Amino acid sequence: MVKIGLEFCANLENLVSISPADDSYVWYLKLKCGCCGEITDNWISLELHEKQSLRDGRGDANIVIKCKFCLRVNTMDILPDTRNPYSNSDEFQLIVVFDCRGIEPVDFDPREGWVAKTEDGRTFTEVDLTEKEWVDYDDKRRQTVGVYEVKSKFRKL
Repeated sequence: MVKIGLEFCANLENLVSISPADDSYVWYLKLKCGCCGEITDNWISLELHEKQSLRDGRGDANIVIKCKFCLRVNTMDILPDTRNPYSNSDEFQLIVVFDCRGIEPVDFDPREGWVAKTEDGRTFTEVDLTEKEWVDYDDKRRQTVGVYEVKSKFRKL
């Protein structure tokens, strides 16, 4: 079992945090086979509460994927209770941990399903990071709020 953390970085404007809305958030990743190094062509989606059975019937995982090049079957799980809101503007911060067996994530596409919070507790739902940025207006405080320059990287833990 190899634990790999997803580290997130963004410039937050007039926000104290941003995070996936809830446990049903869909994580879109590109994965690399640990056996042959082949990287998936398409984004692979993982959800915490969606499980796939292993072929031998001895368990399940959030994703069970067969490498199209070497045919090895690999698995990945989102570790429960490892999700953290992002709050360190312009610094990388761990936001989730994956249990990887035979594969490792190499790219992350944040897409939609995020929630942003201001200092006074106002919440912006339906934040979409598909374009790697998001901007809105806080009527109460009469100021722009935004998430800019979204980046991510993975780190073995």
